[in-house]
Amino acid sequence: MHDLTEGLAQFQQDVFPAKAELFARLATTHRPRTLFIGCSDARVVPELITQREPGELFVIRTAGNLVPAHTGAAGAGDGVAASIEYAVAVLGVADIVVCGHSACGAMTALAAGQDLAELPAVARWLRHAPPAEAARREPGPLIRDNVAAQLANLATHPVVARALAAGTLTLHGWVYDIPTGAVERIEPAALAA
Repeated sequence: MHDLTEGLAQFQQDVFPAKAELFARLATTHRPRTLFIGCSDARVVPELITQREPGELFVIRTAGNLVPAHTGAAGAGDGVAASIEYAVAVLGVADIVVCGHSACGAMTALAAGQDLAELPAVARWLRHAPPAEAARREPGPLIRDNVAAQLANLATHPVVARALAAGTLTLHGWVYDIPTGAVERIEPAALAA
């Protein structure tokens, strides 16, 4: 905790004053152009990877960068669905990026067929990943397949489907490689497969 309080003090003393004008504008304006859906993994920092300033990204972080498909029923993923709905309908984002990454613990566990009996909430959450037959293979292809699956899940959300049909929203798939900083783009044609 000491590191966090030191970081906060440095922010308040050095960073905030240097960006005071930006924060004053952000106090009354919230117009991010992109919704970035990434993994909760601490090694994947959307603003750092994309070099965006505060206020430029609307960020959702979930284990495995999972986006539950819209079912119309209340339940798992309601917070994710509410954030997606708000970003598209209220903020009017023009782009949504789903970003997977190398060495993803969620995808590694699925690829290995890891027993998650001691982690029931994790096991339930990972049901939003590609089907079980995709498991027990190398994590790399599963990570890419998962990004494509989450983009397909996104398209099931009514607000996303409407914006896609109106041509006001574009979906993007990325896979970030932690050791190299490279980003593989998942092309839209591959998303329909």
